[in-house]
Amino acid sequence: MSETMKAVRLHNFGGPEVLHYEDAPRPVALPGEVLVRVHAASLNPPDLYLRDGYRALPPEWRPDANFPLIRGTDVSGEVVAVGDEASKFDVGEDVFAMVRFPDDLMTGSGAYAQYIRVNETELALKPKRIDHVKAAGAPMSLLTAWQFLVEVGHDAPNPFQAVQHAPIPLEGRTVLVNGAGGGVGHLMVQVAKWKGARVIAVASGKHEKLLRDLGAEDFIDHTKTAAEAVAKNVDLVVDAVGGPHMERFLGVIKPGGALFLVNPLGFGGHENADKLGITVSSTQVRSSGTQLEQAGKLLNDGTIRVVIDSTFPLAQAADAHHRASQGSIQGKIVLVVSD
Repeated sequence: MSETMKAVRLHNFGGPEVLHYEDAPRPVALPGEVLVRVHAASLNPPDLYLRDGYRALPPEWRPDANFPLIRGTDVSGEVVAVGDEASKFDVGEDVFAMVRFPDDLMTGSGAYAQYIRVNETELALKPKRIDHVKAAGAPMSLLTAWQFLVEVGHDAPNPFQAVQHAPIPLEGRTVLVNGAGGGVGHLMVQVAKWKGARVIAVASGKHEKLLRDLGAEDFIDHTKTAAEAVAKNVDLVVDAVGGPHMERFLGVIKPGGALFLVNPLGFGGHENADKLGITVSSTQVRSSGTQLEQAGKLLNDGTIRVVIDSTFPLAQAADAHHRASQGSIQGKIVLVVSD
């Protein structure tokens, strides 16, 4: 096996044009790890934030990167080598994972490449009934939905609040998902539906048919009607969008309900939420092979499906990032990796 591989690397921060498809050293599996030949890798918002140097963050929070670095966390591929002390997976098995997140949040986990080393605790067998493209589209978005709505699954400190996030029972409850057409949102809709909730999806009109097919009973086209103007007595709002004015959703939640924020930075309504008896909560998604194995059963039997917005060859990662920056994404953008 060659000691080099093709990868997409950053040598400096900037726009999509700083993504360079080039030769890079092929990683070696460390103790407890396996080496995976990547068949597909998906884009996630942190990929774009890191490429841009996290300019939206305060200067003291921005990464001090060690260039060159390889971005990307979500992969699906084949085990080609097993490191010392690793025993869960065999050469030749198809696997998928969210790699080293958030541990490598500021440096890049290495998914935009032909090979990646992965700790075996972060891996799960790829569901047999879906292909590598859909499997690569799942990990971060599906784990986010799982850890918000089903089980956090770890006791690591929560960077967003003093207490651990706690999912709430959803059977028979009404859940509104804002940003329901995106990578996280369309999986939030399906997980909430699977847990027995009545789901209201909020997105642009182009997503309505898909989201109703995925289980949403009601749909609000935010380009025509503000969700807070029509939704009432909701048990839980999941905001998968973020940005200013997230507190507008407090008015649609019944007393004792909850507002879950995928990106809580900038939320300014805690005092008002306390007065209304509404729990506001968030959590940081973390890699988990165990949870991917559990959720993978739902992917395998079709209970949950990953929607693909578009695919690009690895060499065209810059074009994929351009697509991501255009907005109105339906599902996930995936890079297809060849030998």
